[in-house]
Amino acid sequence: QVQLVESGGGLVQSGGSLRLSCAASGSIFSIKAMGWYRQAPGKERELVARIVSGGIINYADSLKGRSTISRDNAKNTVYLQMNGLKPEDTAVYYCNAEIQSALYGPEYRYWGQGTQVTVSS
Repeated sequence: QVQLVESGGGLVQSGGSLRLSCAASGSIFSIKAMGWYRQAPGKERELVARIVSGGIINYADSLKGRSTISRDNAKNTVYLQMNGLKPEDTAVYYCNAEIQSALYGPEYRYWGQGTQVTVSS
């Protein structure tokens, strides 16, 4: 069993910053990728940023230039630093990880419970 625990969300004024953290624990052999998605009310869940083992990073246009994703492999933790936040960034932010629990075993995608980010104007 694998758990993803997120932290760092909250209420911030427009132009402010937040740093989200997500720690993976449990039955982990290797982590192929970790990333952040978000879902605003009435909208579909969308990619924010994703980092793959080896360091390849993808950013969605929505927060590109205003966010930085990083990963601490020793701690199985991924971070998302968000700056210059706007009211339209308000959403529930979800951590995602692609994890292999055993050598030669399959990879599964896991989701965190989500953390609310609210940006006031």
